Amino acid sequence: MRRVSRIAVAGVATASLAVALSACGGSSTSASSGGSAKTKGIGLAYDIGGKGDQSFNDAAYAGFQKAETDLKMSGRDIEPQDGESDADKVQRLEQLAKSGYNPVIGVGFVYAPAVKEVAAKYPKITFGIIDDEQDKAANVADMVFHEEQASYLAGVAAAKATKKSHIGFVGGVDIPLIHKFEAGYVQGAQSVNPKIKIEKQYLTQTPQEGGFSSPDKGKDAAEGQIEAGADVIYAAAGLSGQGVIQSAASHKVWAIGVDSDQYKQDALAKYKDYILTSATKDVAGAVYNLAKSVADGKPATGVVRASLATGGVGLADSNPAFKNNADLQAALKKAEAGIKDGSITVKTS
Repeated sequence: MRRVSRIAVAGVATASLAVALSACGGSSTSASSGGSAKTKGIGLAYDIGGKGDQSFNDAAYAGFQKAETDLKMSGRDIEPQDGESDADKVQRLEQLAKSGYNPVIGVGFVYAPAVKEVAAKYPKITFGIIDDEQDKAANVADMVFHEEQASYLAGVAAAKATKKSHIGFVGGVDIPLIHKFEAGYVQGAQSVNPKIKIEKQYLTQTPQEGGFSSPDKGKDAAEGQIEAGADVIYAAAGLSGQGVIQSAASHKVWAIGVDSDQYKQDALAKYKDYILTSATKDVAGAVYNLAKSVADGKPATGVVRASLATGGVGLADSNPAFKNNADLQAALKKAEAGIKDGSITVKTS
């Protein structure tokens, strides 16, 4: 089984973890004092790449930890396996539901079929899925984001930061969700410079081929784009994005991270001077808010969509070189205002 590091993200205190193994992936269970009267705790099933990706899954883990700490909830989180089937995901969610965890959250659109099947079997349990809104069941919360809006801002930043009018985009998998990242990025960059050159590459056609879990694929793609002349590269590729960041740092060009503030990730610390910013989405907040709604006895269901206007997506400003660039910040402020007031409509494909 693949081993991944466990890190604390978003400054949330780490709970003590006892490691166990199950037929449907590695899992960890943490016990907190107190506990909710309405639920055994929060159950979390990770997406491809698992915990330690410094991005999407780790953002979900931050929300999981915050729920444990702030709400005094117990929690169980389970890792995926390489090459697993939808049946494995069904088994994983059923394991959490049978054990009494509520809510049960699938991290990523790959859980859509499993959430639909298992939620129908456990109507009294609230299920959440991140990045998918297909299932309209009464006990399912579809937690989705306007990724294209944050990506538009990332494109503006890239166009302002490039010295060659030449930037790049690396998508993990060639699917509609990642097309949103590309569309916003390209539109944002072209709003600054209509003639800017943009390299684009998707690592794989399907998630099963490793597009979200292969840093080596990300590194190779970035190497090719840098060789072609790009000096700012935005990666929407999960764990594979670490390879993009590594390549950018080795060539002393800019990388733009995704989902989490990758400048602040411990595992990426040696590359942080080359992480200009990250297009973030508040996956941690989505996980925490769903857990809180259940603990409060008012479970959230239906489509819950985060945007720039709600603060659910945005750009991280941890890098002083980004934060202190007055021209870049002025352009971003103008773009953000336009998106919020509707004068800029961001494309999704």
